[in-house]
Amino acid sequence: MATMTKKLGNNDLADVMFNRHSVRDFDPAVKIDRDEIQEMLSEAATAPSACNLQSWHFVVIDTPEAKEKFKKAVMPFNYPQVDKASAIVFIAGDTQSHLVYRDVWNKVYKDGNITKERLDQILGTFLPLYEKATPEFLKFDATMDCSIVGAQLLLIARAHGYDANAFSGIDFEHMIPTLGLDPKRFVPIMGIALGKAASEPLHTQRYDTKTQTEFL
Repeated sequence: MATMTKKLGNNDLADVMFNRHSVRDFDPAVKIDRDEIQEMLSEAATAPSACNLQSWHFVVIDTPEAKEKFKKAVMPFNYPQVDKASAIVFIAGDTQSHLVYRDVWNKVYKDGNITKERLDQILGTFLPLYEKATPEFLKFDATMDCSIVGAQLLLIARAHGYDANAFSGIDFEHMIPTLGLDPKRFVPIMGIALGKAASEPLHTQRYDTKTQTEFL
């Protein structure tokens, strides 16, 4: 499991969570170095995932050249945040993450975290499920994993003192090849813009969850 290598600038969960806002207007003068971006990704990747598959793949877009290439598969209304953000982290779902599933769990066993019996049970139960799964199952499974890690990245970014915005508004058919990834393996999930707000973000209200909840 990844460990934090830097003390978080904001470790107040209530503030990080409830005062987070979607920022689309970034200060273009703010640059987040790649070491810190990698650190934030490592922290975000402590997120839970289905059967510990960790079916996410990160592509960091943080140079003018990369941003211009990225914009070829982004809808125009997203151009301003792409241009002004310090970096865009695009999260792609890896539908072949189960191919290294055996390696991941063998390491868990070698580290002494599970017994040999438990290892055999995991590999005998979950691995065949994914090896025989339909493409649709693998796509939805990876989408769930990526959604969780994306939400965690939004909070981690704020804990590091930055602002962020998760966005779609992309060309779903062409995004993966635009990023140089294999479209037979990866599926597009979301972009997350990182940086510092240049203006006060829009403060919105949430629906009353009673209108969205059923108890069975």
